[in-house]
Amino acid sequence: MAILVKPDTKVLIQGITGSFGARHAQLSIDYGTAVVAGVTPGKGGQFFEHGGKKVPIFDTVAQAAKETGATTSAVFVPPPFAADAILEGVDAGLDLVVAITEGIPVNDMVKAKRAMIGKKTRLIGPNCPGIVTPGESKDSHGGCRIGIAPGYIHKKGHIGVVSRSGTLTYEAVWQLTCRDIGQSTCVGIGGDPVNGTSHLDVIKLFMEDPDTHGIIMIGEIGGSAEEEAAAWIKQHGTKPVAGFIAGATAPPGRRMGHAGAIVSGGKGTAQAKIEAFREAGIGVAETPSDMAETLVRLM
Repeated sequence: MAILVKPDTKVLIQGITGSFGARHAQLSIDYGTAVVAGVTPGKGGQFFEHGGKKVPIFDTVAQAAKETGATTSAVFVPPPFAADAILEGVDAGLDLVVAITEGIPVNDMVKAKRAMIGKKTRLIGPNCPGIVTPGESKDSHGGCRIGIAPGYIHKKGHIGVVSRSGTLTYEAVWQLTCRDIGQSTCVGIGGDPVNGTSHLDVIKLFMEDPDTHGIIMIGEIGGSAEEEAAAWIKQHGTKPVAGFIAGATAPPGRRMGHAGAIVSGGKGTAQAKIEAFREAGIGVAETPSDMAETLVRLM
C-alpha cells in the first residue's frame, strides 16, 4: 500500500506545454506514472508526445478529467495564474492537486484555501517537490511520480518521508535507499507559509497505513506545524519517527529560502521544534547526514 497516490493513479499535468512542465512530464512518463492528460488553455486537441506515448491536451481540467478519468493534477503554471489553476482542479472534483509552482502570492493562496473549504480535493504544496510512491520493479519504474523529485533515488519499501524541504527530502530518500531501505511514499509538502497539507496530515496517513513501518519527518524554522505534529505523535503515535529541523543557525527575522522559514516574535525557532520532537519521543538527527541512521537506530 501507499498514501495518496499509487502506481495506477491517473494524472493530468496543468502547464504540460511549458518547458518546465514538459520536462517533468517526460520524466514522470519515463518513471511509469500514468500521465493520461495535459491541460493548456487554447491548445486543446493537440498531443504531448514522449517515448512513443501520445498524451491528449485539453483546454480545461474538467474536460480532461471527464475524458480520461484523471483524479490527480500536477500544477506547473506560472505564479500569477497558479492559484486559479489549483481551484480549477478543485472545481473539477479531483482527489488531489499537487502544486509545484514557487512564488505564488500569499494573498492568492489565502483566497484559494478559503475557496477549498468543504471541497473534497486535497492540495499538496505549493512550492513543493511533489510526491512519489515507488514502483515494484528493481529500479522503481512503474511507480507514481508527481512533481520534480528524482525518481531514480527511490526504492519501494516501508518508510514514509514527509518534508518541507525538497532537497532534504531527496537526501533522506537517498540515505535510505543506499542502506537498501525502501520507501512507502515520500511527500514534499512545500515551504510556503500557506499550504494545503501539513506535517500532521501526512503523519496521520502514515500512521494509518499498514505498509508504512517507520517515518522520517523533516521540518525547518518558522510556523508551528512541526510542534503540532509532535504533540499528536506524543499522544497517538504508534510507529518510530525520526526528525530533523533545518535552520538552527538562521538569524531571527531573516527569511531563509522558503517563504515560511522565518523566525518571528520568538516563535518557530529550531530549538523549540527540536525540544518538541524530543518530548514526543521522536529521534532527533543532529545533522542532515544522520536522518536515516537515526531512524535505523529507533527501529
